[in-house]
Amino acid sequence: MPAYEYDLNDDERELARLMRDFADEVVAPRSYAADTAHELPLDVVAQMGEMGLFGLPFPEEYGGQGGDYFALGLAIEAIGRVDQSLAITLEAGVSLGAMPVFRFGTPAQREELLPDLLSGAALAGFGLTEPEAGSDAGATRTTARLDGDEWVIDGSKQFITNSGTAITRFVTVTAVTGERDGAKEISTIIVPNGTPGFTVGPAYDKVGWHASDTHPLTFAGARVPAGNLLGERGRGFANFLHILDEGRIAIAALATGAAEGCLEAAIDYAGSRTVFGEALARRQGIQFMIARMRARVHTARLAWHHAARLRDAGRPFKEEAAIAKLTSSDAAMDNARDATQIFGGNGFMNEYPVARHYRDSKILEIGEGTSEVQLLVIARSLGLA
Repeated sequence: MPAYEYDLNDDERELARLMRDFADEVVAPRSYAADTAHELPLDVVAQMGEMGLFGLPFPEEYGGQGGDYFALGLAIEAIGRVDQSLAITLEAGVSLGAMPVFRFGTPAQREELLPDLLSGAALAGFGLTEPEAGSDAGATRTTARLDGDEWVIDGSKQFITNSGTAITRFVTVTAVTGERDGAKEISTIIVPNGTPGFTVGPAYDKVGWHASDTHPLTFAGARVPAGNLLGERGRGFANFLHILDEGRIAIAALATGAAEGCLEAAIDYAGSRTVFGEALARRQGIQFMIARMRARVHTARLAWHHAARLRDAGRPFKEEAAIAKLTSSDAAMDNARDATQIFGGNGFMNEYPVARHYRDSKILEIGEGTSEVQLLVIARSLGLA
């Protein structure tokens, strides 16, 4: 059952259909070549920008579409069904690139930076993860000190999405800016690409998400104006947690799309593949496997729908976002494994989408909070500190 057949209003149903058509007609035909070349197809990104996808959950005054996070999730799910690399480009471009500026930026920062980000003319990255600071973001070692009217930044970041494309404009980095009450004071600072002392390293050779842009970053005395502080000084850690809560809903939508893509491919293949004189789909073992795949998709979709509805209604959604992210990433990984098994030897060939989903889906259990972190969030919400 496609997303547009769920309990959506007319506008949401039309968006889901539009995005499914775009994914099938524009994204999917380019997916294998982009994956093989390890290149983000910027012309497709431009089309996504022209469609207003990067501006979906933002007000019209900044060039957005005046929509909500649920609409963004519908777009990400549809694209993730056929190409996770492009889906994560959209997800990170919105959740990690533009959203911090919208949430915590000054009026001047919003007016300067948001129009290009929301139109898809520019991308931005969020530099959080470091070699010694992943899930334990409090272990951040990158530092920023004030020297007159400039921040001087030293340190490194790793695994940063959208940080090295031809249209990347800046990265927002977390850095230790001092000490407060005996603990690190962590702030977020905007660092434009091309800043002297800021180096974008070579792209990673990743297991999956081959067409997604991901780089390590190095800062060696990189200087930016004091006005590039994003949000209140010392609130960087708290602000980042809020951004991740929202981002987990978008990742859950992406993972649901991946799980759906694997389900659809498995149904098609099992119906056309003949084994011992009959269609593979006639074997009860295969039927049960596919039935479980369908149940995972349904559960994952309901979970991210619920979390997104809560977020858009201004209600608490932290626990629900964690549940959605945990449930959907498990669904994506389990469905990718089962689909690959159904495809047999063909499932091990990268030309088949299920093979790419098998490689791509593992990171969904790691990025924007590991499955273990989601379990911790859920346990704490139950009072199990």
